[in-house]
Amino acid sequence: MEELKAVAPDIDFIVVNDGSADDTAGICHRNGYPIIDLPVNGGLTVGFQTGMKYAHRKGYDAAVQFDADGQHMPQCLHNMIDEMDRTDVDIVIGSRFVDEKKDFSARMIGSRLISGIIRLTTGRKISDPTSGLRLFNRIMIKQFASDSMLNPEPESIAYLIRKGARVSEVQVAMREREAGESYLSLSKSVAYMVRACTSILFLQWFRS
Repeated sequence: MEELKAVAPDIDFIVVNDGSADDTAGICHRNGYPIIDLPVNGGLTVGFQTGMKYAHRKGYDAAVQFDADGQHMPQCLHNMIDEMDRTDVDIVIGSRFVDEKKDFSARMIGSRLISGIIRLTTGRKISDPTSGLRLFNRIMIKQFASDSMLNPEPESIAYLIRKGARVSEVQVAMREREAGESYLSLSKSVAYMVRACTSILFLQWFRS
């Protein structure tokens, strides 16, 4: 948070503490960081939707999904905001692969597969569909705040593109995780890729 405040002091932030068992709440309260302290762990979607509902109620023009594990760099935020202002798109994805190529790890093979399926079903190339660094405009904030079926996952991005959302990507750098642990083990990563691909290919088509 201190890095975010130093690099982007003009950007408001809120910490969504999703019922964590660590000292997140204590750190926030001791340092005066604004926090929404959920009483139980509801998972990624609940935490994300909580943040979007907060942004909607406060009337923000844009909201960024920003991980607290040290991977996302606040130095990228103004470039993403500039891209949204310049192109008037609904979503800007902070992508690792606009100018750089993916490696051939199992995770990147899965990312290639999701990118291919999104392109097949929407006609739109998304080079980094699993990036968790995304900027949403006011229209998307309202959409995510009011539709409990939407989640911060590639299938929702694909669904919104099919519904007319305009998406752009900007090249960003990301660091290795500095804190916490990924909720995706190897087996869970495989299951995640299968679920995401299945949802993009089939389930999302049945939504109105």
